Amino acid sequence: MRTCLKCFAGCVLAISTLSISTHLYAQQHLPTPAEQKRIDEATANHVGDAPDSAGPLAKDLSPKLKPKAIEAAMRKVADWELQRSQPYFGNDWTWSVLYTGFMAASEATGDSKYSDAMLEVGKKFNWQLKSHLPNADNQSIGQTYTELYMQKHDPEMIAGTTAELDNLIAHEQDPAARIPWWWCDALYMAPPLWVRMYAMTHDGKYLDYMDREWWKTSNLLYDPQEHLYFRDATYLNKTEQNGQKMFWSRGNGWVLAGFARVLQYLPKDDPRREKYVQQYKEMAAKLITLQGKDGLWRSGLLDPGYYVVPENSGSALITYGLAYGVNEGILDRKPYAPVVEHAWKGLVSYIYVDGRLGSIQQVGAAPAFYKPTSSFNFGIGGFLLAGSEVDRMAKSHKNK
Repeated sequence: MRTCLKCFAGCVLAISTLSISTHLYAQQHLPTPAEQKRIDEATANHVGDAPDSAGPLAKDLSPKLKPKAIEAAMRKVADWELQRSQPYFGNDWTWSVLYTGFMAASEATGDSKYSDAMLEVGKKFNWQLKSHLPNADNQSIGQTYTELYMQKHDPEMIAGTTAELDNLIAHEQDPAARIPWWWCDALYMAPPLWVRMYAMTHDGKYLDYMDREWWKTSNLLYDPQEHLYFRDATYLNKTEQNGQKMFWSRGNGWVLAGFARVLQYLPKDDPRREKYVQQYKEMAAKLITLQGKDGLWRSGLLDPGYYVVPENSGSALITYGLAYGVNEGILDRKPYAPVVEHAWKGLVSYIYVDGRLGSIQQVGAAPAFYKPTSSFNFGIGGFLLAGSEVDRMAKSHKNK
């Protein structure tokens, strides 16, 4: 009984600390008036619903898993996004996710215009992260900086990121100077940067930090029975309309995609790798049971009857995570490849004639409703990531 009381006290302390962290995060990360003006301009010119202007759905695209067809869909969406959003490129997480997609699209299609645009982003922000001692969201743009550094080997591209990550390690035990990864989205935003830093420097301190923080988040938010992540600790006891636990598709998409981007650079001989692979496989096995008849996933994973319209940012991230696993031989091709193919077909069916990808839920933290025309930059990033791995899967199959 004494042990149980001790565990209960620890849980109360953890949730209290989480509440304080959440409050501080909200206080410290409000946009400045200038930033808000830019956000409003970008919103007016790009994101959100387009009831009439979206036009009809595209008829010139094929959902077949053929490289030419996949890359045509990627280019159509990427070109629409690049043309509309480039004047408003920012350095918060919504843009950072788009940038990871552009980098993946450039590699898949062989078109440097997407990565060239990312070079301009780095120059625009002087290769700096969004804030000093950045939280996970503000670390996310560093993923693109590091990937560009791997191509160009220009030390200026990672100098600021290196300094900030080293500062975070130095302040790891100081709660006033850091914000832990208390929300599941953070596992996409931060860990892939840390593992890329290790890949560039071979300094184990970056892997050590990532590993400590990842499993703190997992221990708090991962449901070992459902094999899914709660968005944050405030959702541990929330339920859907049908009484099932509330698991957000985009939140779980963030995590599955985070696994893929971590495993991409986590050394295969690292003894900690197997723990990541095990949980990744558990999530993948669960998620394929929740795929809709149209190949896509709903905003609320366990109440698809209530959320009728598919959610394409979560669906794209899940598709990316599954396709990566098939390509790397981590997930068995026989059960998973058909799921990926079905999902890609579903995603392509939501591309409008001008290249807009629809049915993307707005910024949030839980399942919600939106119009079929709703489109946001982070969802485009997820789609391009999915396309890059689906394309790799198609090319691999073709070569075989």
